[in-house]
Amino acid sequence: MEKKVKDNSVYWFIGTGLVIGGLATVLTKFGNPANMGLCAACFIRDLAGGLGLDGAAPVQYLRPEIAGFLLGAFILSFARREWKSVGGSASLSRFFTAFFVMIGALVFLGCPLRLMLRLGGGDLNAVIGLIGFGAGVGGGSLLIRRGFSFGKTEQQKTSNGFIMPVLALALLAFLVIRPAFIHFSESGPGSMHAPVLISLVAALIVGALVQRSGLCMSGSIRNIFLIRKPGMFVGYAAIFIAALIGNLILGKFNLGFAGQPIAHTDFIFNFLGMALVGYGSVLLGGCPLRQLVMAGEGNADAGISILGFLVAGATAHNFGIAASPTGVPLNGKIAVVIGFVVITLIVMSSNKKTAVA
Repeated sequence: MEKKVKDNSVYWFIGTGLVIGGLATVLTKFGNPANMGLCAACFIRDLAGGLGLDGAAPVQYLRPEIAGFLLGAFILSFARREWKSVGGSASLSRFFTAFFVMIGALVFLGCPLRLMLRLGGGDLNAVIGLIGFGAGVGGGSLLIRRGFSFGKTEQQKTSNGFIMPVLALALLAFLVIRPAFIHFSESGPGSMHAPVLISLVAALIVGALVQRSGLCMSGSIRNIFLIRKPGMFVGYAAIFIAALIGNLILGKFNLGFAGQPIAHTDFIFNFLGMALVGYGSVLLGGCPLRQLVMAGEGNADAGISILGFLVAGATAHNFGIAASPTGVPLNGKIAVVIGFVVITLIVMSSNKKTAVA
């Protein structure tokens, strides 16, 4: 259901962006990886490792931020009587589109949110990623203009909408109890994390604010292409500004391409990785953070997308696809190309108007 215009005012976008950028910087101060105070894709990847879905020891941790994003949106949408159990729209197509969105993110090393945080830390590789993301969203927006859609969601049983919030609570329980089947990194990015309570509270706030404002980076660029309304993009500009100020205060600003934390300098695949993220995200109706928020609002289709992200996070490490600070492996480059092909085939097979255009 579309939000009212007054709920999506530029002031909400700016305020939400400033809070997100500020909290992300605070979380790095308390232990989260540099330029990765908040990153939906990276944290879902860590979640896959923590659940033992892959054997990548450096990226295993049940990030409480993932549960917090989802539960923050759930609590506020329920309180505002906006929570609604819906779904049933091209589930397998959504799953595989989301799968390759995550592949693109792990080749670039970050989702659209982390892209802005990397910019705020002085990482110029993120400029290349931003251009690629815009190109990908632009391409997907053209397909939407030509008639592409996964189809309308329909009312579902109430229990369907509660599945993802319940799973989020289960993940928090596992994080606290630490059963033997859960894995925790002893070194690498997975070992770098803020205290659980601080991370959870920050993510609850972010999830609630994104639910209230409707902020989404792929949506903001889509709006520029389709309806010539740039208002939402100011929210992501605000994330950049808040992160920039925070990094300058903390002495963590480092302008340049080389030597950036958890980043590589492969210009072509920084561009193509984020282009794939933008291409798939705009077709899904939102980037990874937005999908978590939508799942909290009761959208089962978003839940399917999250499962696609999770499986891709494990696959990327099991098959040597994910990039590292040393560069992008051959398997990662091949996977990005396959991603563009698969998503395009999904579009062509899903919409007759698009297929013959």
